[in-house]
Amino acid sequence: MEKKEILREIVEGCLIGDRRSQEVLFKQFYGRMFAVCLRYISDRDTAQEVLQEGFIKVFDKLEHFDFKGSFDGWIRRIIANTAIDTIRKNKRSPFLSEKDTDFKQEAVDEMVEKETFDTISLKAEVALDAISKLSPAYRTVFNLYVMEDYTHKEIANILGINEGTSKSNLAKAKMNLQRVLKDKYKNIE
Repeated sequence: MEKKEILREIVEGCLIGDRRSQEVLFKQFYGRMFAVCLRYISDRDTAQEVLQEGFIKVFDKLEHFDFKGSFDGWIRRIIANTAIDTIRKNKRSPFLSEKDTDFKQEAVDEMVEKETFDTISLKAEVALDAISKLSPAYRTVFNLYVMEDYTHKEIANILGINEGTSKSNLAKAKMNLQRVLKDKYKNIE
């Protein structure tokens, strides 16, 4: 049986409330979706809660999946949006605290254009650790743009910021990641 057919069978089982199908779906996507949560939320316990909440949404919205696109991408978007919603709920203002004013800083075009970031091939665990050290604002924009393939315009709409601020935060996130990685690995230049 082809992978797509197996997936369709599992989804159909979930739609009729078959617990075994739900368990299979959960186990099949758990690892990848937990990694998505950890990209947004550095606390493992909170990330686990977000993952659980996200899967509840997946099961609730499963009837809307039409098998035309990637199922993995569909789930990833729901989980990422759940993580973003959690970040918003946990802040008095979605992405601002007294120490975290990243989203309020306007983009400086020169900085964005001159910004360079060497792509370093690292194990996923090391990369996730470095990303988790970013401020919530930088980490969120970085994840949405780099990992989830959102445009700056989409990010601005999701976060309630302007497009220039999204670009600025991405550039700063990349610079901070580079600094964190250089500090961790002195031989990286």
